[in-house]
Amino acid sequence: MREWKGSVAFITGGGQGIGLGIARALAKRGVRLALADIDEAALASGKGELAALTGVETYRLDVRDREAFAAVADEAESSLGPVDLLFNNAGIAPYSSLPRLQYEQWDLVMGVNVHGVINGVQTFLPRMIERGKGGYVVNTASGAGLVAGPNVLYTTSKYAIVGMSESLKHAAAKYGIDVSVLCPAAVATNILRSTDTLGSAAGLGQRAAARKSTEDYISTGLSIDVVGEMVLAGMESKATWILTDSEIAPYVKMRAEALLDAFPAAASGVS
Repeated sequence: MREWKGSVAFITGGGQGIGLGIARALAKRGVRLALADIDEAALASGKGELAALTGVETYRLDVRDREAFAAVADEAESSLGPVDLLFNNAGIAPYSSLPRLQYEQWDLVMGVNVHGVINGVQTFLPRMIERGKGGYVVNTASGAGLVAGPNVLYTTSKYAIVGMSESLKHAAAKYGIDVSVLCPAAVATNILRSTDTLGSAAGLGQRAAARKSTEDYISTGLSIDVVGEMVLAGMESKATWILTDSEIAPYVKMRAEALLDAFPAAASGVS
């Protein structure tokens, strides 16, 4: 079992949702926490809850802002010590029908869900490598990053994070840095509210019936505390993919079989 006490974790989207669930699991193990979020009220609430368990610092951060990311990283490491656990968790769950899809929507979704993760990696990985003491990176994707659905914006962003994480796992291993990608199904969070906050200016939104269906699905999901513990268990086993349930397993199998069937028989040796 890993000795967690004394580590420092940096969690984007750490004031709420899955990020808060991860923070709670880490706090119980004595990990010092740097929580970054765009929602200052959520940060204040999270700190009020967790400060009795461990050292906690909070930072308002838009993960799309590279300069702000670097400045916050400096502050966090000055206050808490070197960050060796990085959780690139901040994200939004957008939807746009194809006729309404615009560049502004692509820019927002890729900015938060993809470039936000890139900014986290590019901010902290060089520091971990230079210190030479290893570390761990967990990137939050989605089941939609393993099986494509009709939500083009969201699926595109989450497939990118799965591929990035799988590649990063190979590249970072020689530096003693482990990498996992979290691919949850339904989790009971307020992600749609966060999406609304950022997405209104870009014209993101769902029709009432579709939104109600999405809200109902999310509300039936696992609690953030259960998912937080799943993340820590996945890290203990150094899992490449951390999955929260088997809901999409049949579709992953179908996709894998269809992909294998697409290879030319003569080239692949498959008969």
